[in-house]
Amino acid sequence: MFDERSAYPHPDEFKVMRPEYSDQEQVDEEGNPIETDLPEAEGDEIVASITIAPFRVVGRSTTRPGARRAALYEAAKTYRNYHPSHRVRSPFPDEFTDEDGTLWKRVAESKRRKLGDYTFLLDGEDEEDSADIEQMLAWDVRPAPEFEDEDED
Repeated sequence: MFDERSAYPHPDEFKVMRPEYSDQEQVDEEGNPIETDLPEAEGDEIVASITIAPFRVVGRSTTRPGARRAALYEAAKTYRNYHPSHRVRSPFPDEFTDEDGTLWKRVAESKRRKLGDYTFLLDGEDEEDSADIEQMLAWDVRPAPEFEDEDED
């Protein structure tokens, strides 16, 4: 039987670790990222790194939560390299509407190599576009929260 043990931590172990954040736009004179506690500025790329020595995963996005989610997705993909039977799950539902009202739909597995992981249609456009999960995480795409009606008791 195939033994799935390795030195590489399970992706769930990265979830409990606190990420270190850096703003990709701010670097010191040697080119090293400078950490900041300031909120993200529009268009800046935030980098989250999560370390379980000696392993480190990095994620990039427009926000800190998005960068953390991207790093966790990278941890799952790296774990799959060590354990080919591990299934990397999409961090998104198969179909959802994001906070901007854009409808996202998961592409059939047979078409993902050509189209990407999800398709979407922006307001005012006639043609569907597509994106892979890494792009969606970088853009910090999130499903809109669903609230139950308070009148239903």
